[in-house]
Amino acid sequence: MFRSRLAAVLIVTAMASPVAAAAGQPEDLVPHRAVYDLTLREANERAGIAGIYGRMVYEFRGSACAGYTTNFRFVTQIDTGEEKRLSDQQTTTYEDLNSRTFRFNTKSFTDQQLDKEVSGDAVERAGRIKVSLERPDKREVDLDGGRFPTEHMMDVLKSAREGKFLFESRIFDGSDTADQTLLATTVIGKPGKAAGDDPELAHASPLAGSEFWPVTIAYFNEGKAADAPPIYRMAFKLYGNGVIRDLTMDYSDYVLNGKLTKLDILPPDACK
Repeated sequence: MFRSRLAAVLIVTAMASPVAAAAGQPEDLVPHRAVYDLTLREANERAGIAGIYGRMVYEFRGSACAGYTTNFRFVTQIDTGEEKRLSDQQTTTYEDLNSRTFRFNTKSFTDQQLDKEVSGDAVERAGRIKVSLERPDKREVDLDGGRFPTEHMMDVLKSAREGKFLFESRIFDGSDTADQTLLATTVIGKPGKAAGDDPELAHASPLAGSEFWPVTIAYFNEGKAADAPPIYRMAFKLYGNGVIRDLTMDYSDYVLNGKLTKLDILPPDACK
């Protein structure tokens, strides 16, 4: 039910540094663990959802020389008005920007029973992405070239710092059936600072006083019609160190809010 696209958005590069002092400056990014509480903002009749609440935990580690690893867990209890069910998505990825390789594994559970597992490897060569799927079945997929998740987030930050507030990308992130790329349209607003009484900052003191960019990313299927709506849209506040907060996740039929409730800056991984 829930897409692992959110994990892809959260994947960012990281190196040892303090939290970025201000948006617009090319500060290094930090390994971190972030916890978000999730609530239902709105839902239409087609969604068949009376309520949702849950938690999302995202952990990022790595370095430019060793590659970047993320562990992401997205757990929600969904109330349809007639029954409640527990959804649990667990994603692990590894990306090496030097070798242009990407590994991914996603397990999706409903009421603690495994519904689906998708895993494999992807490599970009000569403008093509070659995907070797291991699960749910072994097969090879050849796709148009594009960006992996870490690269895309680097593009977002670079564009924000340069004052470029709109751009499009093709992305492969290993989500869903991991056999297609998606088109992403990114809109970046002007940098700002949170109000002193912003409740999220009470749980994320390393961000206090730092600037952020408001970012919205809309995802479309390849070959979309000119007026086709996005299949998924996400908005958030992005800091120069790669941390995001104040999430809005729009699945068309329903919208979730995600509020940062805990932030831990982690020690960097040493290069060997």
